[in-house]
Amino acid sequence: MLLVTGVSGALGSLVAARLAGRADVVLGTRAADTADTAEASRAAGTAEASRAARAALPGTRRVDFDAPETLPEAFAGVDTLLLVSAGYGEDDTVAARHGAAISAAERAGVRHVVYTSLSGDGDHLAYALAHRWTERRLQRSTTLDWTILRNGLYAELLAGLAAPDAENRITGPLGEGRLAAVAREDLADVAVAVATDPAAHRNRVYELVGERPLGGAELAEALGATYAPGTLADARTAVAASGAVPFQVPMVASTYSAIAHGFLDGTGVESDLRALLGGREPLDALDVFVKAVREG
Repeated sequence: MLLVTGVSGALGSLVAARLAGRADVVLGTRAADTADTAEASRAAGTAEASRAARAALPGTRRVDFDAPETLPEAFAGVDTLLLVSAGYGEDDTVAARHGAAISAAERAGVRHVVYTSLSGDGDHLAYALAHRWTERRLQRSTTLDWTILRNGLYAELLAGLAAPDAENRITGPLGEGRLAAVAREDLADVAVAVATDPAAHRNRVYELVGERPLGGAELAEALGATYAPGTLADARTAVAASGAVPFQVPMVASTYSAIAHGFLDGTGVESDLRALLGGREPLDALDVFVKAVREG
């Protein structure tokens, strides 16, 4: 049996939609109820996903990493766990969530954990540490096989980082850097392919970044906007003033900085994306970005 966690989130809901109706799959959410499943369908954003989420409801279990007492029952009978990274937070919070999940998986007799991590060129990001800690925790397990999917940053994320302002200017401080962004849909397809055939990917680390790195000027041109990048200080001030919680400010600032200084353009890793998509061409990240901005 395969258990997928985080199906109320953007990536998890796409995975859930692809696996809907399978008798050998159960879905994990913080609260296994209709409202949570409805949220998953809204995140997926399609009528097909909505139908899939409703169909999958009978196979939903409560999985709350902040309540470890829920995990033994949730993991009972599970052979493969697709551990979708458990949300953003301070490093100790995220590591505690992932640690609780992995320990519970070991005790429950889970054989294989597939983990959605962060691309290998992302170590300069403020949120990298919890991912690397989780990878190390899996690799040190004496009972689990594992596969690590090092996901690149989403093309959809650029819609927030580089959305035009009221004057139709992109002012995000991307400098002259570029991001090898990847469509969330492609990452969902890879996660399904690996999690449904885990033995073929035993103890492997895969890099999943886009093939077409995107820069600020290119993003602006696609939208008919002007590229007028501001400073990191300006961006940090704006994020702080937006009502973001404290840990989110360095997260966003480090993302801008890593892109601007050339650490996320895809040249630092060798991507396995196309191979794990069965050889098909990845979705065009620029098209995904433009659609996300226009749908707002």
